[in-house]
Amino acid sequence: MAIEITGRANSPTPIKTPSKAEVDGEKKVAITTTEKSDSIALTAATQEMKKTLGSATPRVDIDRVNAVKKALADGSYSVNTEKTAKKLIQFEKLMSQENST
Repeated sequence: MAIEITGRANSPTPIKTPSKAEVDGEKKVAITTTEKSDSIALTAATQEMKKTLGSATPRVDIDRVNAVKKALADGSYSVNTEKTAKKLIQFEKLMSQENST
């Protein structure tokens, strides 16, 4: 089976970009903006949750972070493979329990 194409395909319409003179010159367009103020209101339950979760947020030990960065930079950082393996196994057990329920 042959496909015949008749007629002319539409060519893309060229887009005129303004010249620098049009942008910087006399043809400036005034842009007006209206300021809107957004607001948000938290329910009492959300505020309570925020208080509870806020206190449980772990703090960053900057000294520990800097020590690890230094060890990585000078090549002295080592990974405890046994501890890592145990944590991976623990995680996998936890995930399989959650998936079975």
